[in-house]
Amino acid sequence: MTLHGFPEAAPLAGLAGGVLIGLAAAVMLLGLGRIAGVSGLAAKAVGLGGSGIARSGAWMFVIGLPLGALIVMLASGGLEASFASPLTLAIAGLVVGIGTRLGSGCTSGHGVCGVSRLSGRSIVATLTFMAIGIATVAIMNALGLEVL
Repeated sequence: MTLHGFPEAAPLAGLAGGVLIGLAAAVMLLGLGRIAGVSGLAAKAVGLGGSGIARSGAWMFVIGLPLGALIVMLASGGLEASFASPLTLAIAGLVVGIGTRLGSGCTSGHGVCGVSRLSGRSIVATLTFMAIGIATVAIMNALGLEVL
């Protein structure tokens, strides 16, 4: 299935991915009483966070993210990927890390888990993420810069 004007869109794959993310968040919340915020779990895994989940559980979650992607890639016959330069990735990672600390969470924690619980702080944070993302793409397009 394709969308007119978006030949590379995969709405069914996106739907399936969204359902799996929601299911994982529900299992974490209902099974462990823990929000599935990736930045908090990553911080816990490396010893920077004080959340309730065991450090080993945090490591399992963090390792499971790329491992799950690898399994899907191998099962689907591979994918072509392109990345920004290592310097750009390092700067972006640093900026995102600072932002998650300032915003008390990341897009997964606020956008998936917080909004589903109708958290006011998470709704404001998610609207902010979306607005800044839209503005960034608009500015890059206006400047003729390519968006990966």
